[in-house]
Amino acid sequence: MTRLAWRGGLLLAAWLLPAGLALALAIGAPGEFASDAERTQYETLIRELRCTVCQGETIHESNAALAGDMRERVYEMTRDGQSAAAIVDFMVSRYGDYVRYRPPLQANTALLWASPLLLLLAGGGVWWRVVRQRRATTAPPTFTAEERAALERLRRGD
Repeated sequence: MTRLAWRGGLLLAAWLLPAGLALALAIGAPGEFASDAERTQYETLIRELRCTVCQGETIHESNAALAGDMRERVYEMTRDGQSAAAIVDFMVSRYGDYVRYRPPLQANTALLWASPLLLLLAGGGVWWRVVRQRRATTAPPTFTAEERAALERLRRGD
């Protein structure tokens, strides 16, 4: 590696370091907990609740302002001694079942739970239909009299 490339790499790292630190601070760290059980409950909940803005991230992973508010609320409720179930119930009442990464099986979430099986069945049905259609359209080969004679000679070993 040349000296210029090495310096360029160091310059790039020095330039990106503050951005990484800013992202780490944006997520925010919780304050102190009275017990390890509280810390465990908090860590578990922020990894099980979905950010409703980001849609594909937990509130632990998200940098969205709403996720920060949700983490803060989980922290406060945990510090106040509320159970994990009570905190999840509060979040569900506020944001709906979507806030859970593992929503319960209910009438309004049945399609969500059944969708992997339905997609698998639909894909299997399409595959079966394509295979069946190919077999139906593929006619056995037709040979001319000359080709049949040549095949017969090959079969006899002439």
